[in-house]
Amino acid sequence: MLSRIRTEAQSMSAISTGYWNQSRRPLASFYFVLPLIICYEFGSWWLGDAAVRNGADIWMQQLLVSSGFVGWLLLPVLTLTILLAWHHATGQPWRISSNVIYTMVAESAVFALILLAIAHVQTNVLSIAGIPASCEIPLDQLAHDTFSRIVRYFGAGVYEELLFRLMLIPLVMAAVGLAIASHRIKIIAALFITSVLFAIAHYLGPNGDHFDLASFSFRALAGAFFAVLFIFRGFGIAAGTHALYDMLVGFPTP
Repeated sequence: MLSRIRTEAQSMSAISTGYWNQSRRPLASFYFVLPLIICYEFGSWWLGDAAVRNGADIWMQQLLVSSGFVGWLLLPVLTLTILLAWHHATGQPWRISSNVIYTMVAESAVFALILLAIAHVQTNVLSIAGIPASCEIPLDQLAHDTFSRIVRYFGAGVYEELLFRLMLIPLVMAAVGLAIASHRIKIIAALFITSVLFAIAHYLGPNGDHFDLASFSFRALAGAFFAVLFIFRGFGIAAGTHALYDMLVGFPTP
């Protein structure tokens, strides 16, 4: 009897340290997005004036500057610090298997392909309805070389997920929680509000896209998709899926 209990306990321990749980840890997200941040920040520095910095990155940098915090690497350091502090708050082990990080790449690729399929379904449905739509990124807004594009897509994956998911979802849930106690309603409200804000953000500023209902509706849908990933699979998977999806549509096959 005792040996059976011990075996079951070991089994539960193995499950708790398995891929599904490890990949959701903030520490796994830290290791997973670290190469993306390094590529984006030093890639932008290398490209200089030719770099197209991500809008969410620019907005958060401006917020830091207006608050009296100045420094080129302040935002990436702050991003990584948030993930480490979050992991510390969870009380989870400070160990992540390297295989977990590699598998997170594969999982992100699968979700990126799923989102791409959703985009094509939406395009076909709208086309049947006589509404022109495309899941492709407009070519006149793309960087001209492969490296510049990769840098931009990595920045979008990390900093848009940082702003609209990691920062705004908890804030919206807290705000809604002042009036509503239901945890489910708070999550639904956060999904809806942050997804709409995510879509709207793409049309703001001098480099914003021209507004049309088809692209807005898909971006809101994509925002909800990333939000669900963030809630159930963690920041790293959401950021990786976002970056890989942008690469799939940014490097269309002939």
